[in-house]
Amino acid sequence: MDLGYIVSGLLVGGLVGLTGVGGGSLMTPLLVFLFGFAPKTAIGTDLLFAAITKSGGVFVHHTKHSSVDWKIVGLLSMGSLPAACTVIYLLNFVFEKNDDLNKIMTTTLGVALILTAVSLIFRGKLAHRGHDVAVLRKTHHERFGRWQNVFTVLNGLVLGALVTLTSVGAGALGTITLLFLYPRLPTVRIVGTDLAHAIPLTAVAGLGHMHLGNVDLQLLGSLLIGSLPGIYVGSYFSAKIPEKVLRPVLAAMLMLIGLKFVL
Repeated sequence: MDLGYIVSGLLVGGLVGLTGVGGGSLMTPLLVFLFGFAPKTAIGTDLLFAAITKSGGVFVHHTKHSSVDWKIVGLLSMGSLPAACTVIYLLNFVFEKNDDLNKIMTTTLGVALILTAVSLIFRGKLAHRGHDVAVLRKTHHERFGRWQNVFTVLNGLVLGALVTLTSVGAGALGTITLLFLYPRLPTVRIVGTDLAHAIPLTAVAGLGHMHLGNVDLQLLGSLLIGSLPGIYVGSYFSAKIPEKVLRPVLAAMLMLIGLKFVL
């Protein structure tokens, strides 16, 4: 076990507990820039890391709050899981050279981080606007009526491809798209549903990367040792630090990291 990896897991876990965002967005760049891991190894390890750490959160949301909409989880998974398997297939049989693979992953990772930063900045405004639209319509919480299921599956497809390529997007981007698609769905159900969908997606993507040899199990164990207490401590202090302070700082940091990957 490497103390640096444990401390990194502790810090990232604390930020996830504080903000609800930052697992893949922060862990993957940290492993690439600070510890020098190849992007594919950082992404593959982080995907399994996310699947394990988020399982506890779903247990709480389902058993304590009953805040998981399993119908929406199923619709998202109909798009995301086939997309994840397709991306793994392409990485294995089409983009076999390391140079090609690293270039694809780093560029896509940078774009995903920039999108995550933008979603953090505008999440509150988009959620408020979506709620206003739904109230004016005074109908069901779904925005697109009979096309709702189709758009939900397509949303899952995009998330599945993005998360499998970058390990980023299951949290912040998943939440913001659900807020847009289901504007009258209570926030706690948005969070619980997004969390529940992230587990099978990151598990399938992570196991696919393990098959490709992109997962470092010793690194994974060290990160988990640090992250579990970190999430607990971060969650404890989350009510004491205003989100309006944390969100712009996190968004700015993700934007800078994303630009570094792209440029």
